[in-house]
Amino acid sequence: MLKHQDETRAAYDGVVELYASMFANRLETQPFARNMIGTFAELVRGTGNLRAADVGCGPGHLTAMLHDLGLDSFGLDLSPAMVAHARRAHPTLRFDEARMEALPIEDGALGGVLAHYSMIHTPPGELPALLAEQVRVLTPGGLLLVSFFGTEGPEPVRFDHKVAPAYSWPAEQFAELLTGAGLVTVARLLHDPASERGFLDTHLLARRP
Repeated sequence: MLKHQDETRAAYDGVVELYASMFANRLETQPFARNMIGTFAELVRGTGNLRAADVGCGPGHLTAMLHDLGLDSFGLDLSPAMVAHARRAHPTLRFDEARMEALPIEDGALGGVLAHYSMIHTPPGELPALLAEQVRVLTPGGLLLVSFFGTEGPEPVRFDHKVAPAYSWPAEQFAELLTGAGLVTVARLLHDPASERGFLDTHLLARRP
């Protein structure tokens, strides 16, 4: 696990400014993703626990969006350069360096976890442990919103992402992983191809019982 994460961290460290310029305002043209995040924030507010982690936060734009939607949000990222950028761009919010499979958060502390295309670099065999870690930090009734590239085939597909190798997933198979981690999927949204490869933008919203 450490080898591929070290490679991913180095790759994102090298593209911080370009990545931030490309994606900081991307949701302005993505109404489906934007409204799924809005729904997630509304449901998290309904739990009474407003603490929410944006895991794999990158330049911090979605952490700020969650804050604007009324959550006590903070961002975590593998890349120290991304964390530094997020702190400069959003100085009133908290950002820390962390690995998604070892979150620096106490058990059951959060009302929500957002993982917006931040699990795509995780090899399939390592994803169950990573999901279990997200469940660990959620309070009962807490929510996880995970977004990823979807494929209509039967198995995950490894592809050459522009930053680091990544995987697309069949939505049903990913939902089964959520179930295996102890979550209940409450909503799923698949829409327009996310790239020239024809992957679908896929969003799964799940709740910890």
